[in-house]
Order: sequence, then structure tokens, then C-alpha cells
Amino acid sequence: MSMSDPIADMLTRIRNAQLAENLSVAMPSSRVKASIAQVLKDEGYIDEFKVRDEDGKSTLEIALKYYAGAPVIEKIERVSRPGLRIYKGRDDIPKIMNGLGIAIVSTSKGVMTDRKARATGIGGEVLCIVA
Repeated sequence: MSMSDPIADMLTRIRNAQLAENLSVAMPSSRVKASIAQVLKDEGYIDEFKVRDEDGKSTLEIALKYYAGAPVIEKIERVSRPGLRIYKGRDDIPKIMNGLGIAIVSTSKGVMTDRKARATGIGGEVLCIVA
């Protein structure tokens, strides 16, 4: 059975692993998921991630980050979904918590944060928000 929204599955796995206080979480890998994980690592929301290739199937392993016993990621939500894609121009990309959080945007130049997309001057599909 195919999955209709693999990005939402990734975000849900991260959310559930943090509620269970796991140190890491594994999921099927894709280029978009690896790009989202790279953005999360660059912004300091996760410790690290690895893409492992076992028996022809690639797996994405994310090491979660905690501060004072609480998860660093307080809120992670899917914005654009298969049933309703959300595209924003460079001037309309949302600011999350007045710049304290990030929106992850898929642009023609790759997956990046809302700040970087505004600085580059391009818009795209708003994949998710992280705070």
C-alpha cells in the first residue's frame, strides 16, 4: 500500500518519538525528507541525521535534540498537503512566532527556511512549520 503523504508521516514520527522521549527515530528515506532533515539540522532543531542504505531500501535516521529534558521542537505541523497545496510568493511567506520559528519552503532552488527564501527573493510551497 502506498503512502499518500510521506512528509506528514515524517513529521508525525518525529512528534511521536519526542513524546516517547526517544533519542532517535527512523523512517523510509527520500530526497525531500533528507532536505527537510538538513534544514532542521542547520537551524538547530535536531542533532544529526543519516541516510542508510540496507537491502536496497534507504532509511533516514534522525537524532532528536532535547534541552533541559524537554524536546527542542515544541511544535511541528504540516501546512501544504496533497489535497490542498499551499504556495506563497516571496512577500507572502508566513513568519512563524515573529521569526522565532521557521517555515520550511520547497522552492525552485531547493528546500529552505522562510528567511532564506525571502532573502533569495523566491517563493514556493510551504511544506511545514517548526517552532
